[in-house]
Amino acid sequence: MRFLFAALTIILLPVTVLAHALPPGTLDMRFGDHRYEAILEFSLEAVIAGLDPALEDTNEAENIEDYEALRALEPAELRAAFNDFRDQFQSQITFEVDGVVIPFEITDVIIPEVGDVELLRLSQIHLESNLPEASESLIVSSNENMSNIHLRVFTATDEIGYAKFMTPGASSDPISLTGVTDQPFWRVFTSYIFIGFEHILPLGLDHILFVVGLFLLSTQMRPLLWQVSAFTLAHTITLALGMLGIVTIPASIVEPLIAASIMYVAIENIFMSKLSPWRPAIIFVFGLLHGLGFAGVLTEFGLPKGQFVSALIGFNVGVEFGQLAVILLCFLTFGYWFGKKAWYRNVISIPMSAGIAVIAGYWVYERVFL
Repeated sequence: MRFLFAALTIILLPVTVLAHALPPGTLDMRFGDHRYEAILEFSLEAVIAGLDPALEDTNEAENIEDYEALRALEPAELRAAFNDFRDQFQSQITFEVDGVVIPFEITDVIIPEVGDVELLRLSQIHLESNLPEASESLIVSSNENMSNIHLRVFTATDEIGYAKFMTPGASSDPISLTGVTDQPFWRVFTSYIFIGFEHILPLGLDHILFVVGLFLLSTQMRPLLWQVSAFTLAHTITLALGMLGIVTIPASIVEPLIAASIMYVAIENIFMSKLSPWRPAIIFVFGLLHGLGFAGVLTEFGLPKGQFVSALIGFNVGVEFGQLAVILLCFLTFGYWFGKKAWYRNVISIPMSAGIAVIAGYWVYERVFL
């Protein structure tokens, strides 16, 4: 039993660290009638506490006590703390119209209930401001204390006219106020690479455990290459089909099946010591499911008008980078050091797979019945 806990600690420690990284916020904007409206969704507690957005683990922050205290506040109490912070918040994000910074008005602050304090709470700040007549372009900027932001500008028909991944202290391109901003292929492509990567690390715990399960069967490159290739090909197909609207399956069906696929891979690792003839085909089928899951995320986030291909390719590349990062993390954590040991399977592979199977089994129950 002690081997099980030791093995689970090895694999879940880096995942736990990633879970304590601050996810990016989103900033959705719409223009009309010489004004703009924006909704910023992010970790309000982190910004008020002044957490460094570059931290990979918020537990390492110098002001972690302030951050944790804010996370435990009820919505009314956190709203009062934000009111004291309101003036500073005006400098966290700025909107520059034709070279002039336009102050904004905060029209609403929506803060969810506390719930599980181990889970990140995302609050919404609603902003709006008038625009000078004959305004041509707007630039959004954030300062170094703001988290990463996915900026999306919606057209009058609710399509994404502009999208950009903004790091702390960065600015957007000039966004046209008279029509859809024409973004070059490479800029959309790179922005959606970040979005795809972050869907794996740190946000995609289920996909992380699936890739770990593939790695655990064998640290040898050939079996791993066969599995990852089958998985990549499959999820690329259904990601494209899902985004084109050709294949649509409700998340209520896809998500439990994704959890079941993780459980299957983990259980097979326990009973199989090497790559079976049927495993790549099964992994391909599971990859189809995961691709539909990716499509659901990308559909929710949206694709820029006229840049479907560049955004889709960029997102898929980001997902692949995320999966490769997980494999590299596994290799550096235990594969390199213990992969060739005679006891690797009994001490690491089987206990880890058992732990993953238990987690995935709970997810199946949770996603079906809760």
